[in-house]
Amino acid sequence: MEKLITKLDLNDYIENFKKLFAREKSIILEGDINIHFKIIEELSKYNFNAPKTVENLDSQLIHLQKQGVLKIYEIYEFVKIINYFLYLKRFNFEGKLLEWMEKIVIPSEILNICNFFDEKAKLKNGINEDLDNIKEAINRNKEEVKQSLYKLVNSSKLRTYLVDMQVHFINQEECLLVRGGFNHALNASVIDRSNSGFFYVIPHSISELKQKRSDLENKQEEILFKICKDISSVFEKNLLFLKFINKEFDKFDHYQARIFFSKIDDKNFILPTKDGTNKLVEFSHPALANAKPISVDFSKKVIMLTGVNAGGKTMMLKSILSAVFLSKYLLPYKTHKSTVVSNFKSINAVLDDPQSVKNDISTFAGRMLDFSKLFEVKNAIVGVDEIELGTDSDEAASLFKVIIEDLIKNDIKIIITTHHKRLAALMAANPDVELIAALYDEENQRPTYEFLQGTIGKSYAFETALRYKIPLGVVKRAKEVYGEDKDRLNELIERSSELEREYKQKIANLDNEIENYKRLTNNLKEQKESLDEHIYSEKSKLHKEYKDARDEAKKAIKAKLVKESHQHLNISHKIAKEIEVEKVQEQIEFKVGDRVKYRSTKGTIVSIKGAKAFIENDMGIKVQVMISDLSRSGNPPPKIPTKKAVVTVQKPESGNIKLDLHGQRAEEAIENLDKFLSDALLAGFEEVLVYHGIGTGKLAFAVKEFLKKHPRVKAFEDAHPSSGGFGAKVIKL
Repeated sequence: MEKLITKLDLNDYIENFKKLFAREKSIILEGDINIHFKIIEELSKYNFNAPKTVENLDSQLIHLQKQGVLKIYEIYEFVKIINYFLYLKRFNFEGKLLEWMEKIVIPSEILNICNFFDEKAKLKNGINEDLDNIKEAINRNKEEVKQSLYKLVNSSKLRTYLVDMQVHFINQEECLLVRGGFNHALNASVIDRSNSGFFYVIPHSISELKQKRSDLENKQEEILFKICKDISSVFEKNLLFLKFINKEFDKFDHYQARIFFSKIDDKNFILPTKDGTNKLVEFSHPALANAKPISVDFSKKVIMLTGVNAGGKTMMLKSILSAVFLSKYLLPYKTHKSTVVSNFKSINAVLDDPQSVKNDISTFAGRMLDFSKLFEVKNAIVGVDEIELGTDSDEAASLFKVIIEDLIKNDIKIIITTHHKRLAALMAANPDVELIAALYDEENQRPTYEFLQGTIGKSYAFETALRYKIPLGVVKRAKEVYGEDKDRLNELIERSSELEREYKQKIANLDNEIENYKRLTNNLKEQKESLDEHIYSEKSKLHKEYKDARDEAKKAIKAKLVKESHQHLNISHKIAKEIEVEKVQEQIEFKVGDRVKYRSTKGTIVSIKGAKAFIENDMGIKVQVMISDLSRSGNPPPKIPTKKAVVTVQKPESGNIKLDLHGQRAEEAIENLDKFLSDALLAGFEEVLVYHGIGTGKLAFAVKEFLKKHPRVKAFEDAHPSSGGFGAKVIKL
């Protein structure tokens, strides 16, 4: 990984990120990246303080496992971790964060030990009476030494021998600086000499006081050792918990470092996807100051970068690989939120000249060695800079064409930079290849550091040589040697690029016009449908009014002549048929899959047979209708909320990692053990401790047989003597 980081120019970026860790570790965040992303999203909504610096405690955990005694400062490192989780538990977390914090249940014995310390990592007064008395005695002794020294400094007898009136600290000892002959006025021991030849001395009266202090400090160390031994014994009993919380602290350390790093320069997290889409939007490489953001679609299997020298092709390649790398390890970077990157199993960068005197290997041979390794990997992204490096370009074009075609069959995405137009031309017809050209500003004779997809770029070697002060005459003669035909080919390539740019601009303009046309058409269709509905409604009202009038006429006729009434009814029926007007419709050709409207119902055409069609409405009901009764509907079907199956699992009421089965019958014990293991698995514990005792051995045998058959038990063994020995089992889940 370190080599890849160096090749992609990400060293400084990664080092700046690592500075935010509370303790040194790898940048790899193990586990489900989707869960990590969800927790980071939730945690970023809260304003919390970063944890204090903490030492790596792996060796201390091993020391505890061997019944060792920790030093007071090592104990405090564990206390810092536990205190930080106590601080986090005060937040009203929700979702995944709440689930995680509920798993961390701190034993009361450990909480009690945390209360022993103040914020300066010192034991509080009142923890141990003997220790408090010793501290007080040492402070009194220091004051006595101080007063004795100041009395000597102010003594008239010694004043003539004193170089100054200060108390000096030499080799952590309080002393006086005196001239030669001081022994006539003071009994003292010389501990050092100054550059000027004077003497640093400790008066004998002070030495006696310091000896008393030394004895007191030795006694203090004895008391501290006893306290550390007692605390270490408690830690040993809770070793599984300490291992667990130490691991969880590292996980949180990863989260907090990423969140605080993302807030610097407003970086974004891009979660890798599996849909095969790869698109950078306004990406800025971390190694570049004031970089021009790049946007590129690299969804195709091969991306071939061509064009002007020093135009940014190599940095484009590094940018693509860097974005994939940072997304893979869930590190934030400067890009637009719409950036999409796939999850690749491995990332390979073939960027350097592999020539080596030590290995007796040429540039081309080294490149072949690099490519041979790629045939053994799958689901990888590979970046190759100057692919034709080190051999005849025409031969290399044919060779690399075949190599690339075989590699992409192994699910490998390849990003290539090249100045070799023949290779680009050979690959251009392949639908899996995307050509991208680095652009050049002809007017100002400079690269633009912009890119155009879909075309081959010119190298501009002669123009670049002039820009870097190669004499004009030399460049002219080089052009003559190069030949008019090849020069015309370059002109054609550049003209092709210009036409491509113009073509894409025109397409973009046409797309805008088409969108406007579609919008206007949809508006007109909606207006027409609205008018049709209005006309149909009004005619229906008229028809109803006529029907009501006809019904009244029937009643009137019944009271008179029967023959005459029939004549009137026949006439009314004829008139009714003549005034019924069908809904106005235009002749439209429909096909299966079209969105249509039938009266007040909208749906999709499933099949067409003659003048009839089967439509499935938005409620999922299929009906047969006449095609003439249908009209178009551009509205998408409404989203019907789907009921999700919810499985509720009752969480354990506590996060205990110990179970005591003493005094229980085998059947009862096995039932309790089964529930305990289920709770432990739900809580996320990896190790638990079960006490069964020795006794007759029946309970121990029953527990052992049950653990052998349990599908989620990885292994189990007798506990450490301090944790129950043969009467207990440490179970790994």
